[in-house]
Amino acid sequence: MLYLLDANVLIDANRDYYPLGRVPEFWEWLIHMGKQELVKVPIEIYEEIREGNDDDGLTLWSKDSETETSLLLREESVATLVSHVIDNGYASDLTDDEVEQIGRDPFLIAYALASIKDRCVVTSEGSKPGRKRANRHIPDICKDLGISCCSAFEFTKQLNFNTNWEKSQ
Repeated sequence: MLYLLDANVLIDANRDYYPLGRVPEFWEWLIHMGKQELVKVPIEIYEEIREGNDDDGLTLWSKDSETETSLLLREESVATLVSHVIDNGYASDLTDDEVEQIGRDPFLIAYALASIKDRCVVTSEGSKPGRKRANRHIPDICKDLGISCCSAFEFTKQLNFNTNWEKSQ
């Protein structure tokens, strides 16, 4: 399974659970999992991290050549899949404001849709099935489109992250 990370997974991990300066093992593990082709971040999502503020070091970490080489998904988005996600996941008649509101999420979902049997979207967003149009959350869209989706905690559990991961290899 290839796990495709949403930007919020990295942002939340650094801010709340595994700060770069306090739990470097998590970030080393992510790079290792990227090298193993188990974890990737699509370019549209990766750019969100690179363009962020650098108050917490995450932007600088994302610009490191080893990080980028290991984690960046080396594929181009398929416009028809992105359109399919927007039309069938959000709404086929979104306004320009709504398209701006959903941001880059359709790209993330479209990369998973490109190989639906062996890709899983990882996001910090929770399910909110009552939400409509541009307010829909990634887990609900993935469910509707038959795409695997999990939380950051499920992801770390499935790939067995621990702070002694190098010794458990």
